[in-house]
Amino acid sequence: MWEFVHYLVVSSDSAIIWYFVAVNSFHLLLLLLSIPQIWRHWEIYKNDEVSRYIASDALPAISVLVPAHDMQATIETSVNCLLALSYATHEVVVVNDGSRDETLEHLRRAFDLYEVPSSYRSTVETKPVKACYRSRTRANLLVVDKVQGGKADAVNAALNAAQHPLVLCVDADTLLEHDALLRLARPFVLYPNVAAAGATVRVLNGCTVVNRNVEDVAMPRRFLAGLQVPEYLRGFLFGRLGWNALGGNLIISGAFGLFRRDYLVAVGGYDPASVGEDVELVIRLHRYLLQNDISYQMPFIPDPVAWTEVPADVTSLARQRERWHRGLATSLARNFELFFNYRYGKIGLVVFPFFVLGELLAPLVEFYGLLIVVLGLCMGLLGVQYAATFALVAWGYGVMVTLVAVVMEEATFRRYERTSDFLRMIGYALCEPLGYRQLTVLWRLNGLRRAMTGRREWGEMRRRGFVEAQSWR
Repeated sequence: MWEFVHYLVVSSDSAIIWYFVAVNSFHLLLLLLSIPQIWRHWEIYKNDEVSRYIASDALPAISVLVPAHDMQATIETSVNCLLALSYATHEVVVVNDGSRDETLEHLRRAFDLYEVPSSYRSTVETKPVKACYRSRTRANLLVVDKVQGGKADAVNAALNAAQHPLVLCVDADTLLEHDALLRLARPFVLYPNVAAAGATVRVLNGCTVVNRNVEDVAMPRRFLAGLQVPEYLRGFLFGRLGWNALGGNLIISGAFGLFRRDYLVAVGGYDPASVGEDVELVIRLHRYLLQNDISYQMPFIPDPVAWTEVPADVTSLARQRERWHRGLATSLARNFELFFNYRYGKIGLVVFPFFVLGELLAPLVEFYGLLIVVLGLCMGLLGVQYAATFALVAWGYGVMVTLVAVVMEEATFRRYERTSDFLRMIGYALCEPLGYRQLTVLWRLNGLRRAMTGRREWGEMRRRGFVEAQSWR
């Protein structure tokens, strides 16, 4: 046994160090590549001709797809806000996915719904639709009532009912800024070959909400929610923006993504059997476009913003991160043909391999590295210097990358205007390796384990809900 442990420690100590140097260096590269991307978007935004066009009625029409299940408390306000978004031509398609509460009744009373014959083709297979409703007061609202099939199935039903060429997939409990559609539609106006576009998702906890508008942006008071703010900046804003220069993103958030409807229909919509249906859809979309030699872009746009509540308790956060990693694992496994496959260009040679080697396997390597350090120290096979080096490259380097993201936020978008909030973000970034990082490793390992056993349950997240005119601190 001792010989085996000795072999493990001696044979892998240097490889683990270099793995984290490579992965964290790549994350830093993504942040640096995001800088010219930000500059480019600002230049386009300041272009007077583009601004006039975007302010006109010539924009492509958008269908906003909203899956809803047991949302009687917030559904009326959510739909009203989506209907009121600043955009010339858009419809809202709400799918009541077998709610057990009064979600449908609240919609019926609030918008004076009346039943209409189903007038759309079921181009994507879904659970049976029970009825369709139009509103007597809002002409651009359609409500579809169907048998419960899960979020992906509900979005597919909305996709079938959508009338417009672009579709926005958004969660009913996500807050969109009033001009989010105008900003997100910009690449579809400027470039004819845009297949989809992702945008920024920010942490709502800590902000003040009035009539479902974020009136004041502030850091969360709760420690666990605060830790996620710099994490979102690193991975959900600047990290994804950097991928624009390397072939495009594999992930467009299911809470906020704009797609060409015909492409979604061509790939069969979302997969209800997938835990990570948003990741899996985007990978399939890349495969379809590349296999059919269709020239396309799939950019990430930094300035359209959706706000979402992040988990503020350990149980909910553990379920979320386990589910995210389980979804990533199953999606990558289903599409492993792309791995270092030159036929898929940058997606096959750069993007997909990094998600396998640098994202999927990262918690496994980190846990193994920590185990090697503990065993090596206890058995006298490694010195304190190696342990310090491991901590420096695995955690210290990662903290430096997060701090770069926080400073970039302060220098560019500066949504957190208070100096105290900036200092708190710095503090949270420094606290990340002191327990939180290790917990996320365990949660992600659990996701890998469950992916291997075929677990498919979604898991619940406790939410505080929208508190009007009060801070979500």
